[in-house]
Amino acid sequence: MTTTPRALVTGGAGFLGSHLCDALLAEGYSVIALDNLVTGRLANLEGLRREARFEFREIDINRPFDCGAVDYVFHFACPASPVDYAKHGIETLKVGSLGTFHALDVARQYGAKYLVSSTSECYGDPLEHPQKETYWGHVNPIGPRSVYDEAKRFTEAVTMAYHRYYKVDTRIVRIFNTYGPRMQINDGRVVPNFMKQALRGEDLTVYGQGNQTRSFCYVSDEIEGFLRLARSDEHFPVNIGNPAEFTILQCAQLVLQITGSTSRIQYQPLPQDDPKQRCPDIGKAKALLGWEPKVDLPTGLRLSLEYFRQAVRDEVPSPL
Repeated sequence: MTTTPRALVTGGAGFLGSHLCDALLAEGYSVIALDNLVTGRLANLEGLRREARFEFREIDINRPFDCGAVDYVFHFACPASPVDYAKHGIETLKVGSLGTFHALDVARQYGAKYLVSSTSECYGDPLEHPQKETYWGHVNPIGPRSVYDEAKRFTEAVTMAYHRYYKVDTRIVRIFNTYGPRMQINDGRVVPNFMKQALRGEDLTVYGQGNQTRSFCYVSDEIEGFLRLARSDEHFPVNIGNPAEFTILQCAQLVLQITGSTSRIQYQPLPQDDPKQRCPDIGKAKALLGWEPKVDLPTGLRLSLEYFRQAVRDEVPSPL
């Protein structure tokens, strides 16, 4: 008799974690999602309430935990938006350190495969463009963004140490800007910020002159990259992102076009340590995983539009 494989997802009520839960269930896994709900939302898991192979547990992984034997551990717990990690800086550092140790301890105890979500923020304000996985980064370790950047860099160090010293079967994915349904519209990231402002008829906030670049990957492509990496034997970091590079100003203009908004663009000073360029070199993902994104930015924005429309409507109190 075939046993259903069991996966554990930390940060399972978050934007990416909840999409990952969906994908694992679709592939036949039994899934346990853990989240302390500091930034995760139970609404992201609403569609799984009646799924017999799914279980949610409200757990703070900064303390040791054990949910029984699992085949995979996906460590996705961490505040990931500028608004969230600015507000929860200490929690961000703790989950990148203590939480990572505890997630790896579970994988080690049960001989599970392990995949951790890292970030392109490991490259900081890069001096290499596009960024290869071999680039060590240009990061301010004491700046306002350091609680996130250094938490993720430490997460990678701990993960590699458990692989080298304890032979844990680990993988590291470096995520570039990802967007799509289930993002919080007030989290400060580029796409939800522009969508929210455009749909409300507010000015779109562009920092600096909007010449800084980002590479936006639609969530379905990102999740497919995670799954392919999880099935691979690669232990060193792999970039999963869309190499199509847009300026922030171009992104704002696209959002205005797709939403049909008549909002204007408002320019504000550039925040400290804001990266000027961000674009993945995905040669490694192509060669090792046969992966590359399929959804371009205009298509992904259209696919996300109804979600953001509803999210904006939900923010408005109903009249008495």
